[in-house]
Amino acid sequence: MTLVVKIGGGAGVATERIVSEIAQYVAAGRRIILLHGGSDLTTTLAERLGHPARMITSPGGMVSRYTDKETLRIYMMAVAGQINSELVALLQRHGVNALGLTGVDGRLLLARRKPIVRSVTPEGRTLVLRDDYTGQIEAVNDALLRQLLDAGYMPVIAPLALSHEGECLNVDGDRAAAAVASALHASALVLLTNVPGLLRDPDDPATLIRAIPADQLLDTMEYARGRMCKKLLGAQEALRGGVPRVLIAASLQDALDGAGTTIEATGQQDGEVTCAASTRNMRLERNRT
Repeated sequence: MTLVVKIGGGAGVATERIVSEIAQYVAAGRRIILLHGGSDLTTTLAERLGHPARMITSPGGMVSRYTDKETLRIYMMAVAGQINSELVALLQRHGVNALGLTGVDGRLLLARRKPIVRSVTPEGRTLVLRDDYTGQIEAVNDALLRQLLDAGYMPVIAPLALSHEGECLNVDGDRAAAAVASALHASALVLLTNVPGLLRDPDDPATLIRAIPADQLLDTMEYARGRMCKKLLGAQEALRGGVPRVLIAASLQDALDGAGTTIEATGQQDGEVTCAASTRNMRLERNRT
């Protein structure tokens, strides 16, 4: 069975250790597809190039990077240029025959560009943005991925997608991983991050939520902070796509050993996961301080 693993793009993800773990599982015969983010490096490059990152909040509460044309170029330099190549080289040093790809290659990830993006200001006004190059994945070239796996390669995918008009688009890495896992009927989706899993108190690892039935996923959104919100959204999409379980942890070993957060598929799911609840909680916390 195939395992889809997503490495986060934030600070604190121990890439060397995770790559070593992946290599061990590949050597044992596990078929793995790796996706990665690139948020930190993109932000750093944007600052250096005089085009600082701008974050926007949707009416539903999701926080994402505003991707105009210049930001898209910087994002491509970060994720497709540096991060993907460095990960492939590191995996090769560990004996894994990794092959670097973006979602643009071979029409691997086909996405619909959002014609407009709505952004809510801190004052509550809604802005309409028309030059944002982000997309929502609609199709995965799973045949290409299966061919690569059968030939002995481990695909390493950067989160760029191709629009129906042939444009490069920025897509969310967690949701891209969910789409890939669903298309391949993966045995599990593993979302690696810099915390042990979903925590009731983000400052206390002892408050780890170890198990979440899919039909109770919505109830846990109040504990999601920052990128964790997108991970839970990706988890819901993977489960709805037929993936039996989603694992959130700080390492692959922890995830497969059940030491992180495990979200199991159930017969039904409890409504649509959004980031509105977690966003409201963060605003309340800021108001208290």
